[in-house]
Amino acid sequence: MTALATTSTTTAPVLPPLHIGRHVIESPVVLAPMAGITNRAFRRICREFGSEGLDAGGLSGASSLYVNEMVTSRALVERNELTMRLISHGPEERPRSVQLYSVDPVTAGQAARILVSEDRADHIDLNFGCPVPKVTRKGGGSAIPWKTELFRSIVASVVREADPYAVPVTVKMRVGIDDAHVTYLEAGRIAEGEGAAAVALHARTAAQAYSGQADWSAIGRLREAVTSVPVLGNGDIWSAEDALRMVAETGCDGVVVGRGCLGRPWLFTDLAAAFAGSDVRVRPDLRTVTDTLRRHAAYLVDFYEDEVKGCRDIRKHIAWYLKGFPAGSSVRNQLALVDSLQALDDLIGTMDLDAPWPGEAAEGQRGRAGSPRVVHLPEGWLDSQELTDVQRALVAQAELDVSGG
Repeated sequence: MTALATTSTTTAPVLPPLHIGRHVIESPVVLAPMAGITNRAFRRICREFGSEGLDAGGLSGASSLYVNEMVTSRALVERNELTMRLISHGPEERPRSVQLYSVDPVTAGQAARILVSEDRADHIDLNFGCPVPKVTRKGGGSAIPWKTELFRSIVASVVREADPYAVPVTVKMRVGIDDAHVTYLEAGRIAEGEGAAAVALHARTAAQAYSGQADWSAIGRLREAVTSVPVLGNGDIWSAEDALRMVAETGCDGVVVGRGCLGRPWLFTDLAAAFAGSDVRVRPDLRTVTDTLRRHAAYLVDFYEDEVKGCRDIRKHIAWYLKGFPAGSSVRNQLALVDSLQALDDLIGTMDLDAPWPGEAAEGQRGRAGSPRVVHLPEGWLDSQELTDVQRALVAQAELDVSGG
C-alpha cells in the first residue's frame, strides 16, 4: 500500500503500550479529534496506515487510538441526525472513540449514558480545549477549566455514567485561557481525582489558538503533577522525530497528533514504527499519494452515502495531500472543484505520477496557524473561578450554536 524509504532496524520499543482504562493501545499515539476532518472515512485511512507501522515494528494489536470529531452532548441527547452519523463507526474500529463537548453536567451525563448503554463507544474523550470564539464567548471549550467546579462536575458526571460499562473517560485541554489565566495543572489534578483515565494537553493557551510554538515544558510539568494516569502531549508534532523528541523532553506517556496528519495519514505508519524502535519511514511518490487521496475520497462517498457530498468533502484535503508536489496550479484548481470520483480519476490521470517524494517541501506545518488573539468570554468570566447566576444561565445556552453535531 505504501512506499517505505528505509529498512526496518527494530530495537527495543521507545515507549510501552498506552493503557487507557481497559484498552491497551500498542502504539502510544492518539488521532486528535478535528471538526470536519476526523469522520469515519479519515479515521479508516489513518488506521490502515497505523497498522502498517505496527507491522514494520514487528508488533500487533490496536495501532493507535483514533478519536472522532467533536459532538455536543445536547445534540446527542436530542438524537440529531448529523450527530448520530458523526458518532458512527466502522466494523474495524476498536476501540470506538467519541469526543463529547458539553457545558452542563446533567446533559453530559445523559449523553454519556446513551453512548455506553447503547454500546456506541468504547472510549469517551471530553473537550475542554476548543478555542473557537463562538464556543468560548458562552463559556464553553477552553473557557470551562477556569470555572473549576463546573469543570469538575462535568468530568464526574460522565465518569459516573461510563464507569459501570467500563468505558474509560479522558480529558483534553489547553494550558489555559491566556498567560495570566493558566488552568492546566489544577484541571489535570481534578480530572485525575474524578476518575479520568488519562489527560491530554495541547501545550498552547486559548489565546494562542494554533499560532506560535507549543510550550512542551508544560507537558512535563503536568506529567509531574498527574501521576496515576497517563499524560499525553499535543502540539507541533509534524513528524515521528518530533514525537520522539516530545517524549524525551517531557516524559509524557504518549502523543496526540492533529494537523500533522492532514493529507498525510502515513504519519501513523511513521509514528507506530518509531515508537516500536524502527527507523522505517514512509516517503511516497505522487502515485502513492494520489492512490491514497482516491481511496480517502471513496471512503467519504461511503460515509455520506452520496458521491457529490463525499467529493465536496475531499476538496479541502487536496492541497494537504499535494503539498510540495509539482502538480500545477491549473490541476490543483480543478481538483478543488471535483464533484464525482470519475472527475477525480480524470484529473489524477493528467499528473506526473512518477514524481518522487519532494522532501522538505512536503514536510512541516499543515493547516492554518493564525495569530494570537483576545479570547472571547462571557462578561466578568475572569473575575472569579466560581460561576455567577448570570453566567450559569449563559453557559446553559453554550451548546446551541455549536455546529457539526
